[in-house]
Amino acid sequence: MDIGAGAGEPPGIECSGLRKAFGEVRALDDLTVSFTAPATGLLGANGAGKSTFFRTALGLTRPDAGSLRVLGMDAVRERAEVRRRVGFMPEHPCLPLDMSAQEVCVHLARLRGLGRRDAVRRTSEVLFAVGLEEERRRPVATYSLGMQQRAKLAQALVHGPELVLLDEPTSGLDPSGREEMLRLVRRLSRDLGVRVVASSHVLDDVERTCDEVVVLRAGALAAQRPVAVGHDPGGAVDVRVGGDVAAFAAALAARLEPLGVRVGPTATGDVRLSAGTDAALDAVRDLADEQGRALVRLVAVGRGLEDVVLDAMGGGR
Repeated sequence: MDIGAGAGEPPGIECSGLRKAFGEVRALDDLTVSFTAPATGLLGANGAGKSTFFRTALGLTRPDAGSLRVLGMDAVRERAEVRRRVGFMPEHPCLPLDMSAQEVCVHLARLRGLGRRDAVRRTSEVLFAVGLEEERRRPVATYSLGMQQRAKLAQALVHGPELVLLDEPTSGLDPSGREEMLRLVRRLSRDLGVRVVASSHVLDDVERTCDEVVVLRAGALAAQRPVAVGHDPGGAVDVRVGGDVAAFAAALAARLEPLGVRVGPTATGDVRLSAGTDAALDAVRDLADEQGRALVRLVAVGRGLEDVVLDAMGGGR
């Protein structure tokens, strides 16, 4: 499956050699990465550089070195146009408590260049989409945390952005509120064609809403991979058959030796192939058929997404 940007479309975000330091601390350290998937999850421990990366992409922080382009635009020289075409949902509370969600969204839509009529129309549409249509005129101070999160998402979408940056969108939500937020986030890229970069500490949230994961560690790229690919298709494979496993393994080893594929036992009584190539798997099938054995189990051994992320963050098991 090709999860990249469409033909002729620039990456959502692309940076090369990006650096940003605060005193002796390098928040971004020669970061080079390209966000081309419809929805990308940005992972990393506290202090990994996620918030600084967002602020730099929005033109709120000027990089010390390197280049950063958002939707093909220079994030430094064209920051006003970047903000017009990008939406941002901060992690921390940021909405004026004495204003309603409707007033906030209309005001921000006007600031981003929409006329009043379009701003009112768009506000009505996004508040309905996030489930705040009935509460749109209530002061934000009376909202629950879940409602405030939805209002923050609405203000990020009200001007019709091509890309949204979501900083911990499920932070502080109860289980039902989290489920609703995940549904809304996934709908953005899947149904509405809005590109998404979502920062999170929760791998499960990323797996459910994103197509790709980017992991930062100490301001640098530690890993980047598709969410849907849990193993290397050509990696090791475990096979379980009925009958005399040792005899099957010996016969299979002789057959696969010319292919450079090693065969050995596992602690669970399976037979492990060092590479699950098409030729090796065909040999397993043919040998099982020739010996009249049941092929009970055939499972790729490759490491899953959680293992990759943990290793990239320095917490491998």
